Amino acid sequence: MKNGIDLNDCEKVNNGINDIIDKADYIKEQYFLEISSPGVERVLRKERHLEENIGKEIIINLFKPINNQKQIEGILNKYDDNKIYIQQEEIVEIERKNISLIKLKFEW
Repeated sequence: MKNGIDLNDCEKVNNGINDIIDKADYIKEQYFLEISSPGVERVLRKERHLEENIGKEIIINLFKPINNQKQIEGILNKYDDNKIYIQQEEIVEIERKNISLIKLKFEW
């Protein structure tokens, strides 16, 4: 969604789905339905997610450490089929096959 999802959107979906689930009685045990947006530290899974976030700060979790680090932070500079390039003091190239997770970083 281009303009994002706000709390009112989540509430509308929650109310609509909750009534349907209760009426159909799909879930026999007590449950709590939680509807939320992807959040400010959303995971970047698709190529378009990467494209939309070039120039933004990201966090990359790695399968194998690079320079004794399994988590690298920096500005998403560019990407291709094989690598992600992030800007720290200099450009760091990270093999995509070594990446377990990429997400936006948000300063709390």
